[in-house]
Amino acid sequence: MRRARLTGVAATAFGALPGSSALGLHAEAAHAALADAGLGPRDVDGLLCAYSLVEPHMMLSSVVAEYLGVRPAYTTALQLGGATGCAAVMHAAMLIEAGRCRHVLVVMGDNRLTGMSRDDTVALLSAVGHAQFEVPYGPTIPALYALVANRYMHEHGATPEHLAHIAVTMRRHAGLHPGAHMRAPVSVADVLASRLIAAPLHLLDCCLVSDGACAVVVSAADAARDTRPPGVALIGSGQGHTHEHLSQAPSLTDFGCHDAAGRALGEAGVRPADVDVAEIYDSFTITLLVELESMGFFERGAAGPAAAAGALALGGSLPTNTHGGLLSFGHSGAAGGLAHVVEGVRQLRGEGGPRQVPEARLAFVHGDGGILSAHCSLVLART
Repeated sequence: MRRARLTGVAATAFGALPGSSALGLHAEAAHAALADAGLGPRDVDGLLCAYSLVEPHMMLSSVVAEYLGVRPAYTTALQLGGATGCAAVMHAAMLIEAGRCRHVLVVMGDNRLTGMSRDDTVALLSAVGHAQFEVPYGPTIPALYALVANRYMHEHGATPEHLAHIAVTMRRHAGLHPGAHMRAPVSVADVLASRLIAAPLHLLDCCLVSDGACAVVVSAADAARDTRPPGVALIGSGQGHTHEHLSQAPSLTDFGCHDAAGRALGEAGVRPADVDVAEIYDSFTITLLVELESMGFFERGAAGPAAAAGALALGGSLPTNTHGGLLSFGHSGAAGGLAHVVEGVRQLRGEGGPRQVPEARLAFVHGDGGILSAHCSLVLART
């Protein structure tokens, strides 16, 4: 009964949102999530946010609190790349279960598509590597993920066609979401014909760059009685970290997602086979394939053929990224990872509409940051 509840969620539309600003997107998502929970700004006593590349500030959580007109008892900004959304929800739950807060607002957003130039975006993609051992040699984020893809394909027999099926499935799901960045269907042939970014990854194997924001309200179990039903409980969480820079990784095929998932599932007392719907970080098609196997949802080498056979689709054995994920719903920085949490809650509430997984009672959500560097897993349950 002490478990924190996710009582409100919201996402703006993702894509090109001309005239938007990072703070404006934060506000839109925050007010919508509070309204979804049946709360107001005065009810917020905790505020967690991430970072903005378009409007950077060393004290962004204070800036957001000021902009929203809230006076939290606790606030901070987290930076864990794509794992930030899940990590912030985990952090919020720990604040609540420690008795520090009753309603924590987690909000993240950025206008990275319309607020940054192409040159700025390319410079960002080139500057994440190790300053001494990687940056001088020029690898971009896609090139570093391509190293993982090549090694994984060599060891476990995955093919470009397997990766393409993942992209096709994500696009099919996004086509059922009115707020998704990309909704037009694509085929395996389209993915393989799209231009090569870093072999073996094609353009459609890569996540989008979007404007957008998401927010989640995390509440104490007793305080959740005053919010809108049905509630969703966070029953397990965990993190795993093996490296920051890929040149320092102990393996190119086994990552901290294994530990994060094991800790979250173990805390929840469930197995991968118990999960009804999965919302798993998919910065590239290879990201999702690697994580599905590392976290125990498929045997090594089996996720690619399973994706080709429809296992990740609605009606499959493990419906995954039912909103379209980063590959098709959109990716606006930390908010892209938080969108997976929003979708997990909506699925457990039965609010997925045409993309709803029937009788979904247990959702697994995972975010990762860097080059498969930082990992955080959540297990959510319908109450």
